[in-house]
Amino acid sequence: MAADNSNRDNSNKNDPDKGKRRSSDWYGKADKDGWAHRSWMKNRGIPADMFDGRPVIGICNTWSEFNPCNAHFRDIAERVKRGVYEAGGMPVEFPVFSTSESQLRPTAMLYRNLASMDVEEAIRGLPMDGVVLLVGCDKTTPSLMMGAASCDLPTITVSGGPMLNGHYRGELVGSGTHVWKFSEMVRAGEMTLQDFMDAEQDNARSAGHCMTMGTASTMASMVESLGAGLPHNAAIPAVDSRRNVLSQMAGRRIVEMVRQDIKLSDVLKRENFENAIMVNGAIGGSTNAVVHLLAIAGRMGIDITLDDWDRLGRDVPCLLNLMPSGEFLMEDFFYAGGLPAIIRELEGFIHKDAMTVNGRTLWENNKDAECWNREVIFPLDKPFKPNGGIAVLRGNLAPDGAIIKPSAASPELMKHRGRAVVFETIEDYKEKIDDPDLDIDETCIMVLKNCGPKGYPGMAEVGNMGLPPKVLKKGIKDMIRISDARMSGTAYGTVILHSAPEAAAGGPLAFVQNGDMIEVDVDARRMHLDVSDEEMERRRAAWPGFESPYDRGYSKLYVEHVEQADKGADLDFLVGRSGTPIMRESH
Repeated sequence: MAADNSNRDNSNKNDPDKGKRRSSDWYGKADKDGWAHRSWMKNRGIPADMFDGRPVIGICNTWSEFNPCNAHFRDIAERVKRGVYEAGGMPVEFPVFSTSESQLRPTAMLYRNLASMDVEEAIRGLPMDGVVLLVGCDKTTPSLMMGAASCDLPTITVSGGPMLNGHYRGELVGSGTHVWKFSEMVRAGEMTLQDFMDAEQDNARSAGHCMTMGTASTMASMVESLGAGLPHNAAIPAVDSRRNVLSQMAGRRIVEMVRQDIKLSDVLKRENFENAIMVNGAIGGSTNAVVHLLAIAGRMGIDITLDDWDRLGRDVPCLLNLMPSGEFLMEDFFYAGGLPAIIRELEGFIHKDAMTVNGRTLWENNKDAECWNREVIFPLDKPFKPNGGIAVLRGNLAPDGAIIKPSAASPELMKHRGRAVVFETIEDYKEKIDDPDLDIDETCIMVLKNCGPKGYPGMAEVGNMGLPPKVLKKGIKDMIRISDARMSGTAYGTVILHSAPEAAAGGPLAFVQNGDMIEVDVDARRMHLDVSDEEMERRRAAWPGFESPYDRGYSKLYVEHVEQADKGADLDFLVGRSGTPIMRESH
């Protein structure tokens, strides 16, 4: 059967740009290069008229069996493809590195920037006119958005959705949150090890990411509040048929975005990032959103800082009664009205005219949203908690800033002075914490060093250190903990994180010693080490410095080029946009 190239006619009165797009430099040429690009694609049985100049849509897929949160993404991709075909586009699915939070060592955060490079180079080097980002597990959302932001094609993001609620012996169980809760109960003698093991399957009942307001749910909410995804992107459960509908509609919409030439930079303006910061406060979102939004904004060339996080979140109350700050889970959030109901409550805070990927403003999308359960979503005049935003602390212990999530902390510890109990590394902590002779009580402040971007490397989620059993057995559930690490968005407690500069970079945290007195005053945004400047200089002079054990490959590159947490922990040479220039031919 002869190849039929007769209908590769690029003229179309309904699509005047047909045949003039980026992909046409691959598929629209009547020469050996065009022949090669088309011919090899046709080995899958693609008809010739699919190369007629219609929009080519890349579907950037983070499916992986090593990433259980995203293991259903083959089905999601098929739904997106349906929408692309229906709108007259040509969908082409491609894989990128999938950063699995629950499986990848030493931490998925180490590889967030690597995955972003994978995404950026794939988008730039392949013949696509627009891209759909399939995201779910924590770092897949920021890594794909960072890579796409650097390229700045028409882009829409589709999250995979949360798991169904967990249930264990009549108790609502939240993924992540109950790992920390149950493990502490075992250490305190309040739960048997066998009961702890029995709860595993009850914690993970279906496909999808964590159903608490952990980092995955938070970043899905950031996608929606940024305007980078369709309404209800955040909360539809992964196995709900409406998740498939949203995916199919995203496939239709990305084709129209290409035809209208709506690029990511046309959507992600400063006001969109400010909206996301305020929404994060209202949902009691993960502290990890701070470092991720800073990095995405940096790729877009928008100067968002820690001061913006503190300023914009200071007056936003927490409206959402969801674990880890509350008692419900994402399935309940969706049934109660989802993120649109939260955004409607924030009418007096948000930039209502911020544009979104569906061509409407954020307010147009959400102004008529209803709340169906006030036990889950509280009204603005009677909030769930008065403080929902991220507080940024500064002082001689963190001159470039550290953060705390007040909605997940203990009010009685918001102002406290205590004696430092220092752990030089996470291994040092693990070796000492269960020792009954450890000199520590509930008034102390636990300090963990060398777990920042360079020090771990990758700034692992170890900042929410478990308390010593000798304290837990008194019935004490919380203590102040300070580190240069991160913590899981599913975690809780009075945990001060992201201390910058980190210990491995020579930040003041490196010089804290056992017995030093530390003062924390969250309302005053202050964290002070009660040690004289002269003594700090003496300690600095005696510091041996940090030597990374990583001497090859990407990890070496990361340690040498990673920025500090207050800058988003991106690699210094990746900040900013580079666009999608047409690369030279491969033959």
